[in-house]
Amino acid sequence: MTIRIIIADDHALFREGLRSLLKHEPEAAIVAETDHADGLAPLIETTPADVLLLDLQMERSAMADISLHAQRIAIVVVTASELIGDAIGAIRLGARAVVFKRFAIATLMDAIRSAAAGEVWMPPGVQGELAMRLRNPAMSPLSAREEEVVRFVALGLRNAAVAQRLFISEQTVKSHLNKIFDKLAIQDRVELTVYAIRTGIIALHERP
Repeated sequence: MTIRIIIADDHALFREGLRSLLKHEPEAAIVAETDHADGLAPLIETTPADVLLLDLQMERSAMADISLHAQRIAIVVVTASELIGDAIGAIRLGARAVVFKRFAIATLMDAIRSAAAGEVWMPPGVQGELAMRLRNPAMSPLSAREEEVVRFVALGLRNAAVAQRLFISEQTVKSHLNKIFDKLAIQDRVELTVYAIRTGIIALHERP
C-alpha cells in the first residue's frame, strides 16, 4: 500500500533531506510540501493524502493546527523538542505519532505506518508517561484551581473577569496562566482553548 504524505516544515534543508530519504521507501509517496502554516488548510483540503508530517515549531507552535486538521488526516508530529509535555500535548490534540528529528528514517517510517493504520506511535521513553496520564485523569498536569482558570479563559473571559469569578487578584490569575502555559508547553489563549476542548474542561458548544 502506498502512503501519500504531505510535509509541512519551514526548514528547507530538513524538507529536502526528508524528501531524499523517503524517496527510497517503496511505501512512501510525497504528494505535497509547504513551509507556511497559513497554507496548510487549503493544501490538506485539495490534496488527497494519508499522513501529514508536521513540524511542531513551524513559524509558531503547531498545536492548534493539530486540533484543526486531525479529523481530516493522520498527523505525525516531527519535532526537535524532546519535552514530554510537548509530545503528550500533541497526542491529546489528535496527533497519531510524535517523532524526534534525531531519529533514523526507519523509526519515522514505523510511525508513518502506524499513523496511516489509525494507530498511535510514541517514542519509547514517552509511552509510559503518556499511558499513565491518559488512563488516570487524576494525573492531569494541572491543579484543580489551574483547571478553573483554564475553563474561564477558554470561555473567553479576560484576566480581570476570571479574577472576579474566582475571588482572587488579577496578578494571581496571571501567575496561574504562566504556570499553565509552562506545564502544557503552549504559548497563547488560542492553544489553551484547544486544550480545554480536547480534554473536556469545556464542551465545544460552550464556546461563545
